[in-house]
Amino acid sequence: MAKLSKTEAAIEAILFALGASVEIRQLCIALEMKEDEVIQNLESLKEKYEKDNRGIQIIDLGDCVQMCTKSEHYEKLIKVCKTPKKQVLTDAMLETLSIIAYKQPITKSEIEKIRGVSSDHMVNRLVEFGLVYEAGKLDAPGRPAQFATTEEFLRRFGVESKEALPRLDSDLEAEILHEVEEETGWKFGFESEINGTGGDK
Repeated sequence: MAKLSKTEAAIEAILFALGASVEIRQLCIALEMKEDEVIQNLESLKEKYEKDNRGIQIIDLGDCVQMCTKSEHYEKLIKVCKTPKKQVLTDAMLETLSIIAYKQPITKSEIEKIRGVSSDHMVNRLVEFGLVYEAGKLDAPGRPAQFATTEEFLRRFGVESKEALPRLDSDLEAEILHEVEEETGWKFGFESEINGTGGDK
């Protein structure tokens, strides 16, 4: 592969990182060079790409240039893009998802009280995976966001509705709740749910 000059490498880095069209004027400012010098380096870079039969090219778009894939590789790119990404749910994510599923809508701070650790990253990842969404704001100081499970969650786990989620044995749920309260020092007030009285939380 033909060796790139320092300026050509800089242009390549800029175009690759931005991924969109870049005005030649912007390149001139970034490289601290005159327009004709930038254009000369661009043309040299284009020639090297062509000579080395690279899969990328630089195209002109009026006063802008952009790095893009050569058209002969589109078919292969489409195959990759159509391949679904495997989403791996870690134990921590599954734990967080379970809490949201059974206690929704619920805030991040409420999740953290139950888990005993920060859950911000876990919740954000679940949102990215389309399993959880922001269901509204809690009417409390700071208006924290509340989270709930999505239809995608129901499809992925084969559940018709959140009401159809398998119920925990009441004694087991009470035992888990007691252990969590002992570890965290928090009182969650779920006794009415566990005892089936239907009182307020």
